[in-house]
This record gives sequence, structure tokens and C-alpha cells, in this order.
Amino acid sequence: MSKKTKASAAHPKELEWYKNVYQGDNMPQLTWRAVIMGSILGAVMALSNLYVGLKTGWGLGVVVTACILSYSIYKTLMAVFPKWFPTEMSILENNCMQSTASSAGYSTGSTIVSAIAAYLMITGKHIPFGVLSWWTFFLAALGVFLAIPMKRQMVNIEQLKFPTGIAAAETLKSLHSTGKVAVRKARALGYSGVVGAVVTWCRDAGKPAFLNFPSNVPLFPWASKVTMEGIPLMKWTISLEMSTIMIAAGAIIGFKVCWSMLLGATLNYAVLAPWMVRLGAISGDPAKMGYRAIVAWSTWAGAGMMVTTGLLHFAMQWKTVARAFSGVTSIFSGGRDENDPNDPLARIEVPGSWFLAGAVLSGLGCVVMLKLCFGAKIWWGVVAVLMTFFLSVVACRATGESDITPIGAMGKITQLFFGAVAPSNIVTNLMTACVTSGAAISSADLLTDLKSGYLLGANPRKQFIAQFLGIFSGTLVVVPAFYLLVPTAESLGTDKWPAPAAQVWATVAKLLANGVHSLHPTAQASLLIGGLIGVVLPLLEMAFPKFEKFIPSAMGLGLSMVIPFFNSLSMFIGSFIALMWEKKNRESAETYVIPIASGLIAGESLMGIVVALLSAFGKI
Repeated sequence: MSKKTKASAAHPKELEWYKNVYQGDNMPQLTWRAVIMGSILGAVMALSNLYVGLKTGWGLGVVVTACILSYSIYKTLMAVFPKWFPTEMSILENNCMQSTASSAGYSTGSTIVSAIAAYLMITGKHIPFGVLSWWTFFLAALGVFLAIPMKRQMVNIEQLKFPTGIAAAETLKSLHSTGKVAVRKARALGYSGVVGAVVTWCRDAGKPAFLNFPSNVPLFPWASKVTMEGIPLMKWTISLEMSTIMIAAGAIIGFKVCWSMLLGATLNYAVLAPWMVRLGAISGDPAKMGYRAIVAWSTWAGAGMMVTTGLLHFAMQWKTVARAFSGVTSIFSGGRDENDPNDPLARIEVPGSWFLAGAVLSGLGCVVMLKLCFGAKIWWGVVAVLMTFFLSVVACRATGESDITPIGAMGKITQLFFGAVAPSNIVTNLMTACVTSGAAISSADLLTDLKSGYLLGANPRKQFIAQFLGIFSGTLVVVPAFYLLVPTAESLGTDKWPAPAAQVWATVAKLLANGVHSLHPTAQASLLIGGLIGVVLPLLEMAFPKFEKFIPSAMGLGLSMVIPFFNSLSMFIGSFIALMWEKKNRESAETYVIPIASGLIAGESLMGIVVALLSAFGKI
């Protein structure tokens, strides 16, 4: 056997999969109906994730939700329009639709609610529409192409878990094998979506008038009479929000993070903020008191916690990092000959030529835009793209092993690097880090989808095409929606759009540009203490694993410092309901919690966008 043949031969695990699992040649997969429906579904989910991201700073994964929706929507269309939709979708078509929807709904909007929103907060002006559209497209495309050489190594050979990918595959299997479960999940999602939409319409549109209710109410009937420093509790954001979206988000995120958020919110808004008013760090003028005044101080503690805990968790995964970089050589080892009889997968895997062409073109697009639109030097852009590949390798491996994509840490590493290379250049700092985080999340999302396809026996090349096509619909929808929801910089950092992820990005950029000395002394102290807490809590979890559930989440504590109290309270309520449901009936909770929560989020966020559109055109 020649050296070339040895290099190009498939791994035994791949040959076994090809023989026993692969069915991409036996049923439809990449069809027009799958891509079109996936694009439409993904565009809708992109709007939902944009809405949630501006509220919480977190992007909620859409893979499993896309599986349920893609199946149930097509079933409904078959029942209503049997002449137009006469045949069932195959499981691989549903998987293809899920890939397109996931790409559109998750990959394109992540940097909008973080780095792009931070750019708006710092500069006070929007990036031009055309520039932002191309920028969003290039970032998502770069991530998709960078994932190509990682797929065979991480998914086929090492068979990393990618838990969400496994969940998506199992969901599709259950939907296609047991109709009753599928119907129950679909109905739960649909009914809860209607509830979320109705709540939002009555609250935000106020029609009919007799159903209108305020966005926030006192915690208790007598709470409206309670004051701190002579200021009503409502001014401190200590109230109950009349919304389902944060309750639903809490049900998905989990109890530990959410009780940590309630603890942090209570400490921040009921203890620290009044104390800072007495010290003069926060204005005590009742007319100025509110979320924006408080978070201008508390964001430093919150950012300190979230940045250090993110970087520490990244450092604690040093074995993962080492494996990632040691695997880089195997990723590129040997060419793949599609006619090689020893490698039957070469004809169905994404070819290396696609990686080279796509990575060069999308990377060049990022470099040119950094230079022309954001004033970065050419070599800064080249370094940012090169860093992005290596950090994407780490992010993808972390996702495969733990289901957590450390995009925050990836972005911060780039911010710290360019903070040293280009000090005082805030825009360069933000936009180079934006390349890293945007591409990393797109790479991890693709591999998660390819994992589900791998388990179902899908053709990875066809699935890649579906994933790439989703970028277009996501970009076309999420960019104009961002301008609609956030018309000016003043819209961000408010109790309506807290944009906590953007606040952290902006905080780090300002800190690297202006120095710690520019902060109020108490803010300097809170930054230091918050940073220490972000390090100590994860170390305590490692040292005392038996007591881990009693140790607060540093990420939860940090997040509570940059969103209103009522957001943290709602998320705690949602997580508590999900916990109690699971304790009482685990099987029922596993069936209904995610569909109900996803429906509430989709219903409220989409109706919120409809109301914003109607308001913009003067219809309400």
C-alpha cells in the first residue's frame, strides 16, 4: 500500500459507520422543501433569539426546538394542504431542515447582541445597514468553513459527544417513530406560544383597552409603600414583571444558575445599590434613579465575575485545549481522494477544497471590512482571522465534550490580545474579538448539527450545504430586526433592553482603553472583588464536588448584576417550576418543559417584534 493510500484511507470507525449507519443514498435529504422551510423557520427563530439575547445576553440553542417545529409544521401542512404537501418528509429531510433553521436562528445573531450592540453603546451610532449585513454573513460563513477540517477528526474518529446533537437525533427518532409523543410536544409548544403572544399583545399593544396591564407590578400589594433611601422599590427594579419569556428562559437554563441570579440580584439591588447611594457612587436623585443609574455602577462587578469565571473555566479545560491543538495536525493530514476505494467517505464528506476556498474568501472579507469599515490595520485583521481558527478548534472541542461553547472567553482572549497590540483603540478591540466569537459559535453549531446527522446516517456534504444556506435567511432577517428593536444607542442598557452581553463587551473594551484609574473608587473595588469571586467559586466547586449544588454559580451572580432585579426573579420562578415538575414527574417534565418554554419564548418574542413593527408604522 502506498504512502498516499495509507494517508487517505478511512478510519475503521468511519468504515463501520458507513457500512451500518449511513443511509444518505437511500432516502431524500437535501431537498428544496427542506431548505425553504428550514430557512423560514430559522428566520423566525433568529428573531426570537435576538429578542431573548437583548433581554438576557444569552443565546438559547434552537436545535431541539427546530426538530420539533420542523416536524410538527410539516405535519400540519400535510393535513391542511394535502395536494401541495402529499408526501411525508424523511427523517434526513427533517434533519436537513433542522440544520438550516439552526444556522439561521443561532449562528447569525450571536454577535449582534454582544459585540455589535457594544459598538452601538460605545460609539453612539449604528453600523451602516449594508456593512452590518455583509459583516454578519462573513462571520457566520467563516465559522462554517473553519469547521470543515474538524468534522472527521472530532465527530467521526474521536466521536465527541456534542450532547445537543445527540438530543436532536434522539428527538427526531422519537418523532418519526411515536406519533403520540410528537403530537403532545407539538400541541404543548403551540398552546404555550399562543399564551406568550396574547400576554405580549395585551401588555405592549394595550388593545383591547380593558385587557391592558402594566409591564411591572409591585411584588406584594403593600410593597408599593416600601422605600429604600426614600425611593420606592419599583425604582430599584424590585418588582414582578408581567412577562412569560424570562420565566421560560429560567426553566431551560436550570435551577442552580437561577437561584444564584436571585441571590446576586437581591445583594445588588437591595444591599449594594442603596449603600452606593449613601456613598455617592450612584445618584440618589429619585428622578434619576432606575436600572440605568444602578447598572452603570454594578456592571463592573458583574463583568469582573463573568470575565474571570469564563477565562478560568477555559483554563481549567487545559486538557481539552491541548487535545484540540494536538489534533490540528491530524485535521490537515493527508489529502482525500474521492475515488480512493479505501475511503468511501471521501465522496460524501465536505472536500478540503471547499474549506480552503471558503475560509480564504470569508476570511478575506473580514480582513477587508476590518480595514475599510472599522479602521483596523491589515495585519491586525489577518492575525484576528488566524487566531479565530485556533480558538474555534478549542471552542468546538469544548462544545463536543461539555456542550458549552465558551464564546465569551474566546472573545475576551482576543480583546486582551488586541488591548495590548492596539491600546486605546476601542473599535478595533471590539470588532477583532467579534470575528473570533462570531466564527467560533458558527463552527460549534455546525459540528453539533453534523453530530445529529452522523447518528442518523445523513450525508454530511448535503447537510453542510443546508447549514450554509441558512446563513442567508438568518442575515436577511436579524440585521433589519436589530435596527427596528434598537433604533438608537439610548435604547440599550435600559430595563426594556438590558443587553447584558453587550455591557460586558463594552466594559472590557473601555477598561482596556481607559485604564482602571478612570473608574469611581468603589467601582474599582467592585471590579476587583467581582473578579476574585469569579475565580474562587469555580475553584470551590472543584474542591468540594459533593457540595457543588450549594455553591453559587459565578456566571449567574455576574449576570444578575447587569440585568434588572425583576428579570432574575422571573428566571428563578421558571427554574423552580421546572425543578418541582421534574421532582414530581420526571417523564412528564422531560416531555413538556422544553416545548412549553420554547413556545412561550417564541410566542412572546415574535409578538413583541410584531408590536414593534406596528408601532414603527404608526398602527398602534
